[in-house]
Amino acid sequence: MVSGLLSLLFLAVFQLGLALHIRNTLISCASEGARLGARADASPQDGVARAKQMIKASLADRYADNVTAMTTTVDGVQVVQIRVLAPLPVLGPLGPDHVLSVQARAFSENQ
Repeated sequence: MVSGLLSLLFLAVFQLGLALHIRNTLISCASEGARLGARADASPQDGVARAKQMIKASLADRYADNVTAMTTTVDGVQVVQIRVLAPLPVLGPLGPDHVLSVQARAFSENQ
């Protein structure tokens, strides 16, 4: 009975670690895409392509299905924002789509 409880506890902690790893990886990839898209010689769509490339290299391809970019103004400063909507891993890597949302911003050099 105790081993069953310990096994369940281990799986819960492992699942939480997996979800945090995927979230942190997506944040890192979105940040890199935003930095590339904010360069003076690049467009926000270049940032989307870079973010998708990095996500596909780090995680499964399905995590890179919904990556968008937009240019916004924050406190009077123009920024490039990359947003990633990905599946939330609930049972191993499986879970509902478009639940995990991360975004990253970088100051645009075209100001």
